Amino acid sequence: MAGSVAAAGPPALQVRYALCRAEISSPLFAALAVKDEAAKFAEAAKSANMVALSRRIFCDHLTPVTAYRCLVKEDDIDAPSFLFESVNQGPQGPNMGRYSIVGAQPAMEIVAKENMVTVMDHEEGQKKEEFVDDPTVVPRRIMERWNPQSIDDLPDVFCGGWVGYFSYDTVRYVERKKLSFSNAPKMIEIFQMSTWLDRLVHSDRKPSDDRALNKKLIFLTFGFHSLQRMESKAYVIHWVRVDRYASVELAYRDGKNRLSFLMSKIQNIDLPKLSAGFVDIRSREFRRSLTKATMSREMYKKAVLQAKEHILAGDIFQIVLTQRFERRTFAHPFEVYRSVRIVNPSPYMAYLQARGCILVASSPEMLIRVKKVKNNITPIGTQKFRFMVNQFAVSKLPLIQMRTEEEDIALEQELVKDEKQCAEHIMIVDLGRNDVGKVSKFGSVRVENLMNVDRYSHVMHMSSTVSGELQEHATCWDALRAVMPVGTVTGTPKSDGVDRRARGDAAGPVQRGVRGVSFGGDMELALALRTIVFPTAPGIVSDGRPRRRREWVAHLQAGAGIVADSQPDEEQRECESKAAAPSLAIDLAESAFLC
Repeated sequence: MAGSVAAAGPPALQVRYALCRAEISSPLFAALAVKDEAAKFAEAAKSANMVALSRRIFCDHLTPVTAYRCLVKEDDIDAPSFLFESVNQGPQGPNMGRYSIVGAQPAMEIVAKENMVTVMDHEEGQKKEEFVDDPTVVPRRIMERWNPQSIDDLPDVFCGGWVGYFSYDTVRYVERKKLSFSNAPKMIEIFQMSTWLDRLVHSDRKPSDDRALNKKLIFLTFGFHSLQRMESKAYVIHWVRVDRYASVELAYRDGKNRLSFLMSKIQNIDLPKLSAGFVDIRSREFRRSLTKATMSREMYKKAVLQAKEHILAGDIFQIVLTQRFERRTFAHPFEVYRSVRIVNPSPYMAYLQARGCILVASSPEMLIRVKKVKNNITPIGTQKFRFMVNQFAVSKLPLIQMRTEEEDIALEQELVKDEKQCAEHIMIVDLGRNDVGKVSKFGSVRVENLMNVDRYSHVMHMSSTVSGELQEHATCWDALRAVMPVGTVTGTPKSDGVDRRARGDAAGPVQRGVRGVSFGGDMELALALRTIVFPTAPGIVSDGRPRRRREWVAHLQAGAGIVADSQPDEEQRECESKAAAPSLAIDLAESAFLC
């Protein structure tokens, strides 16, 4: 009936509607749009050697999870790829972040193992190795050759650049004199990062590490998908390296074809089938004991007492002692990530497939953010860098969401009045101020949001933010070197804390930076807390079910800050409470997907 009413409208209105519809759908309109885009591309290529092509599409048929599965199949566990999401804690409870970001098939990878760096350029089909004092200079050097530009307005989120992780021992490049690799866990790769040129931004509302993981891995991504939750639309983005082509016309034509291929993968009507899951209403009661760890409870408590002796002797003021718990499961890491989204939603959630391991992270803490922001004091159009570092201290309050609101408020008051917790937190904030001040303009360092209380599924945090305005000639890489590793994972002084920790556990990718660095020089890295590491070495395949599954080893790392009045039993419980949320996610995945 609505159609007949519309047809009876004024003739002039009907004509205007028909003309408008004809303009939008006509081949002429489409041809003009392509011609306009080609002209913009050619103009941008005059001053830039990397130009972004993008499309906005409806994504009401997609979720971030299905979008990722459109790009990466379940069996492709060695395919470098990622899914980033965010849930922020608000007064009314968790709020889903505006954007989710998906990337696959990197254009370039960098893997560092101690001082040996391997660069794999997939577009050029080349693999190079070089020995350097500091592997972090390699992605920085590559970025300096790029001049990126977009011809359309893109969302103010990560839209192309380096993605990956930096391991805990990356600090040894910064403190080479104090922290040599002779005391480091052997054969751990320092970092892995890759460059991503294609991307989807979705909008929707033991002393030695036996895993042989990378200490650094970064992917260079040229194509992305960004999904926008509130408006049910997605940005599909492909960065074109113009200098690789004989002409601008060839660059545009090939870039447009690659962008169309990306769009076809996520617009496929036959969406990938996801395992159906059953969420047991008793899921928060799952409490499988974490019995296997790098050290027994007695050993950890002894380590706490030894740390207190060093503190009383004046060697250090605070130290973070961690332990690595281990579990085995037939649940796929991506199923565990789907469960993490329910069990422990956090501001920095990540599913990252890298060489040698898969990371499932649900971190509450930002390691560092460097972002260009407009300053109202300066002339219009100028931009300045400003970066922030969050410093957290954690409470000893388990399973807070099983309590009433009144009990939670009482626990918050207990936390902020705890002299030991407050002293530990202020010590870390002071350390953060010193770190930020190393590369900030004089007088620009500020402490924001001092000692806010944030609630998560199994603990409460006190959080503070330290910010500063970056010096004129400094970059995000200089800022990263200044803060790594943050005091929340070392203690104070940092170099002594790292040195004494090296004699104990090996953190690997956990407690280091995960996420990305944009082509424009913005950086946002999360501290890899509440993170599960799944090594991708060959595992047991059969579990006796009709659908053969691989057995995975899951590593969960957790630690506690030790100060002069720390109690060994309490510090052990803190480690177990921090590991409880990711362990519960594995329980839920097994309950939901292994039926």
